[in-house]
Amino acid sequence: MQRRRLVSSLAAALGAAALSPTLSAQSARPRVEVWKDPNCGCCQDWVRHLQANGFEVRVHDNGNAAARARLGVAERWGSCHTASVGGYAIEGHVPAGDIHRLLKERPQAIGLSVPGMPVGSPGMDAPAYGGRQDPFDVLLLQ
Repeated sequence: MQRRRLVSSLAAALGAAALSPTLSAQSARPRVEVWKDPNCGCCQDWVRHLQANGFEVRVHDNGNAAARARLGVAERWGSCHTASVGGYAIEGHVPAGDIHRLLKERPQAIGLSVPGMPVGSPGMDAPAYGGRQDPFDVLLLQ
């Protein structure tokens, strides 16, 4: 009898947890919209980096200049692709971990940028670069 009660209690607890909106919201993959040139291989590699790190990605292959301007990213912080996630702009080869941190901490900011195309950053780390790792900064744009 005691065992049956324990199993019933455990089943009820697991059922309640499965229906919890908090748990289901935490498991949702953040959606990223990316604007890039259709012929840019490093941009596509960055998209794969995001997908491998828990993001749902929608790609627009029509360039990124208009998106960059619309999202308020100054040209001096520019790169080869622009993205939007959770109300923030993401410019260039920003690591997925930094985007997750941005979404968790929610600072008052335009977004993040890795200006240019530094070798060794996500998407710029293909075997063709021979393992080269140039230093780069991830900037919080305000």
